[in-house]
Amino acid sequence: MLLRHMGASDRKEISMITVNHLTKCYGNCIAVDDLSFEIQDGHIYGVLGSSGAGKSTIMNIIAGCLPATKGWVYIDGCDIFNNPMAVRRLIGYFLEHLPLLCMNDTPTEYLQSVGEAKGMKGADLQKQIDSVIELTGIGSVRKRMISTLSKGYKQRVGVAQALLGNPKLIVLDEPTVGLNLIQTIEFHNLIRKLGEMYTILFSSHTFSEVQAVCEQVMLLSKGRLVAFDTPDNLGKLLKESNGIFFRVKAEKAAADALMKEKEFSTVWESTDQGDGTTSVCVKACEDDIRELYCRLFLSFSRNGMSIFEMTTRTIQAGQF
Repeated sequence: MLLRHMGASDRKEISMITVNHLTKCYGNCIAVDDLSFEIQDGHIYGVLGSSGAGKSTIMNIIAGCLPATKGWVYIDGCDIFNNPMAVRRLIGYFLEHLPLLCMNDTPTEYLQSVGEAKGMKGADLQKQIDSVIELTGIGSVRKRMISTLSKGYKQRVGVAQALLGNPKLIVLDEPTVGLNLIQTIEFHNLIRKLGEMYTILFSSHTFSEVQAVCEQVMLLSKGRLVAFDTPDNLGKLLKESNGIFFRVKAEKAAADALMKEKEFSTVWESTDQGDGTTSVCVKACEDDIRELYCRLFLSFSRNGMSIFEMTTRTIQAGQF
């Protein structure tokens, strides 16, 4: 079978990725902090977080490009640390930047090299190259040098190489960075199409993007899992609520100062928890509570204040 085509009726809830107590440290810096989650086969999952949230570190560990400090990761039941070569055959990893050495190649030549490196050859390799070229929509540029292609087409070539070898899991680490609006929309359409055939792990720093293409979203802050839910459920919860509660790793004075500086709301209260964290309850003063949710999360994270918990609440009149 050339590609792993899977219809909705054929899907079974099988664990594709299981992560248990995963930790990654760089010296004294904790990039991933005791992370555990499980994703099922045949769906599109989003990993959302600002810069420094741990997205790329997690993606690289899952793809077998980085070792972990602690913890376990299983891909389709296979331990990635004890059986790295077997796991790599299960994964197609998107390269944000294509290798410089391939810039003078055509997409066909580059895919030929990648396929051979993955152990394919002969008629099987040629069939797979033709198939991934058609699937990713790069047929019109297959004979042009990669260096002359637009960013959008280069990203598609990156996806095409990830599909070679008939993997089960496709890992896409921020694939739309640098794309214009039209290219981004086209790339989202491609991801949705691939989601009918593969399990996809897709990272982004934009909530609207993962909301547009993903079936479930993991929200990260400083290497910790803050939330894990479907975009629809999260959207409904946010629409029904008029307030946001979160607990942040910061002294009360620092949390209060950032709330005032960014003018998130004129109605809010904070409580020192006595353990180096502060709980904050914010009443939304804008129509789109989802936008406030994202702005709070991103602003506190960018200022080095990890959010350990974040939920929406219904604030009764006169509560503050």
